[in-house]
Amino acid sequence: MLPITIRNRTITDADLPFIQNVINEYWDSGRTHISRELCQRWNWVQPNGRLKDMACREILVTLERFGHIKLPAGLHNGNNPKRNRFLASVLVDQTPMQEGLAHYGTVTITMVRNTSLESLYNSLVHQYHYLGYRQIVGSHLKYIAFMDQRPVACLGWGSAAWSVKSRDAFIGWDKPTKEKNLHFVVNNTRFLILPWVKVKCLASKILALNAHRISSDWLAVYHYPVILLETFVEKERFLGTCYRAALRGVVPTGRSLTGSVWVKPKGPPKEGMTIFFMEPSRMFMSIPCGKTSGRNFVDKDKPEE
Repeated sequence: MLPITIRNRTITDADLPFIQNVINEYWDSGRTHISRELCQRWNWVQPNGRLKDMACREILVTLERFGHIKLPAGLHNGNNPKRNRFLASVLVDQTPMQEGLAHYGTVTITMVRNTSLESLYNSLVHQYHYLGYRQIVGSHLKYIAFMDQRPVACLGWGSAAWSVKSRDAFIGWDKPTKEKNLHFVVNNTRFLILPWVKVKCLASKILALNAHRISSDWLAVYHYPVILLETFVEKERFLGTCYRAALRGVVPTGRSLTGSVWVKPKGPPKEGMTIFFMEPSRMFMSIPCGKTSGRNFVDKDKPEE
């Protein structure tokens, strides 16, 4: 089986004695402590300097599953009581909003992660998004859009998908460049306009407002900026028009990519969109935006492997 690569770290036979020695040294301290100790010795950290201890635990569990190491029993049952637990419904004003944008007050975007409003975000997404609420794993931010002091939309952003061939080709990434820079990309995991809100052009306005501020928010929380946004649109349900319109509102000369991707082997195809809302070439692109070895597009009809 070895070598294996998990979370972009390759483990070989030569690594096993060292890993097992650390496990034995901290056997009674639990798996979390062991994973943190390994990360410190490997100097394996995220771009914001935090230890990659969750990724390390995934490595340890995988190695044990295949009989390469021996781990102590877990101190907990492995169930996070805060993840995807029952969510109480939060009542909000459901009076229909159907007039034009000019009829209402200013649209504002509030970052709600780790605030008193986070439970409102979780509840609204749980009740009204067709995929429901799931705790976002890894780096993430949550936003609520308000209009006339009423919540009208929720947006969730998380770590980018690891393997999207159309995106990587469009940017011009080879594997080493992607490994170095993927954390600068974030994925729109949830976008919900509340069902009683039917205001023309509101969705694209909210996306544009969120795109304008997300990089500074991400920098404040994770200590590095966001350069590029991506999303996946289920083609049988949505057209993705608001994303294209929002792009024009953020960077009139910006570029976007569309291409079909399969999120699950047996799931419905989703159209992947990569939205540049800052000038990417000056930050981390290996070649100018939109040029990939003489072509700037991919086969829309070919699903990702």
